[in-house]
Amino acid sequence: MNLALLFDEDFVAPDRVVLRGRRLEHIRSVLGVSTGDRLPVGRVNGRMGLGEVVKLTESEAELVVVLDTEPPAPLPVTLILAMPRPKMFRRIVQTSATLGIKNIWLINSYKVEKSFWQTPWLSDENLRENMTLGLEQAKDTALPQVHIRKLFKPFVEDELPALLEGKRALVAHPGTATPCPTHVSGPTALCIGPEGGFTPYEVEKLEEAGCQSIHLGPRILRVETAVPVLISRLFDACA
Repeated sequence: MNLALLFDEDFVAPDRVVLRGRRLEHIRSVLGVSTGDRLPVGRVNGRMGLGEVVKLTESEAELVVVLDTEPPAPLPVTLILAMPRPKMFRRIVQTSATLGIKNIWLINSYKVEKSFWQTPWLSDENLRENMTLGLEQAKDTALPQVHIRKLFKPFVEDELPALLEGKRALVAHPGTATPCPTHVSGPTALCIGPEGGFTPYEVEKLEEAGCQSIHLGPRILRVETAVPVLISRLFDACA
């Protein structure tokens, strides 16, 4: 945890917060803070700054905070991701938040098993927790927005064209002719399929909606690897 992310419910006064649970345990056991120490903090969807520990017990830490710094700029990317396997989904959410992705669309695909949509990691509480872990790692405060679409064809035909307006639209698909571009700076939409990739029909529908198929070379990557590799290749800010 490189930054303690503060939520509205943590504030007991405009400039005071009380931390309990995971964050308290981290600053006590990992950071080893004492009364009078300062640590980086940030209010969710707001500014960052420093918090001075004015009270520290086994059950809570009270901090006086000064929030005077803007969070880092988000990446200009919309991530459209076929619902991953639950065991890797939480890591992908954390990684996406760490990289500065603020707009995530989870969609269906032929190779996405129905059981994937039943994972508890999709609950609002678990999504917030994993996005929080990613933001704390990156020293960021802006929570990503996660949109869930369980029907592929209605999403691609009815919503995706409007979502792609004004963006460079890419779909990562092994075996295509065009390599992944680099030094991208403008708004971009990036589609990543499930393990094994999108089906030819799905790639065709994505291309009809305005996406260009790209590849990362001959190697086939796991989704949790493909996300950071593609983002770091596209955007210099992550290189």
